[in-house]
Amino acid sequence: MGTPTSIEFFPPKTEAGTENLMAAADQLQALNPSYFSVTYGAGGSTRDRTRQVVLNLQQAGYQVAPHLSFGTDDKEIVGSLLQDYVDTGINRLVALRGDAPSGIGTNRLRYAKELVEFTRQRFGDHFRIAVACYPEVHPEGQSLSRDIEFLKGKLDAGADYAVTQYFYNFQAFLFFRDACEKTGITQPIYPGIMPITNAESLMRFSANCGACIPRWLRYGLEDQQSEEDLLAFGEDVVTKLCEQLIAADIPGLHFFTLNRAAPTLNICSRLGLLNS
Repeated sequence: MGTPTSIEFFPPKTEAGTENLMAAADQLQALNPSYFSVTYGAGGSTRDRTRQVVLNLQQAGYQVAPHLSFGTDDKEIVGSLLQDYVDTGINRLVALRGDAPSGIGTNRLRYAKELVEFTRQRFGDHFRIAVACYPEVHPEGQSLSRDIEFLKGKLDAGADYAVTQYFYNFQAFLFFRDACEKTGITQPIYPGIMPITNAESLMRFSANCGACIPRWLRYGLEDQQSEEDLLAFGEDVVTKLCEQLIAADIPGLHFFTLNRAAPTLNICSRLGLLNS
C-alpha cells in the first residue's frame, strides 16, 4: 500500500473556476485520495461557495471534508450548516478557528476547540474531525509549547487528527512531532505539502501564514532563470521533502493544490503514489 493522500481546494469565484476545480478533482482521483477538503474564507466569507463546491464534489462521488469555523457566525448558523452536511451524507470536517475578514475586529472569533466541542455535542461521532497545527508556530502564537497546548486541547475535545501548515524544513516537522508526543498527543499528524509554482506568491503567502522559507530555498528560487526552471526546481525540493517524510513514517500527505492538478500529480508520480 502506498502513502495515503488528501487534497485541498479553495472555492472559486467564477463558473469557469468551478469547472477547472472539478476537472482537477477528476485528474487527482488518480491518487485515490482519502478525501478532498474545501477551504472556508475569513469570517465565513465563502460560506455559500464552500458549501456548493463541497456538494458538487460529494455528488460526483468523492469523499469531502468541508472546512468550517465559527468566525463571525453564531452557533445556530454553524449548526444549520453542519446539519445540512449530515443530511447530504458528508462525514468529515476540518474545524478551524478561522480568520477575521479584513477590517473586522476579532472579538467574535472563537477557538477551534469550541467548534470541535460544539460539533461533538450536536452530532456525536458522525464526523471525522481534523484540526490545524503549526510546526513553525502559528503567526499569532507565543511559543511552540503554547501552540502544542492549544493543539492538545483541540484533540482532547474530540478531534481525530491534525494537519500541519505547509513547511519546507524537514527537521522542523520532526522536532514538532517529537514535542507533541512528549505532551501525550497520540492522534495522527499529517504533514501539509505545498507544491512550488510561483516564487512571489509563495513568499507573500508564507509571510502572512507564518510558514518559514529557508534561506537556501529562497536563494534557490531566485536563481531560477525561467518559469520552467522554477517549476523543475520546486518539484525537486518538494519531492525530496516528501521522500524524507515518508521515510519518517508519517500517516499520509495532505496537498495544498491551489486548484491545480499537475504539480501534485508530478510529485506523486515521482513518489510512486499514482494508481497503475
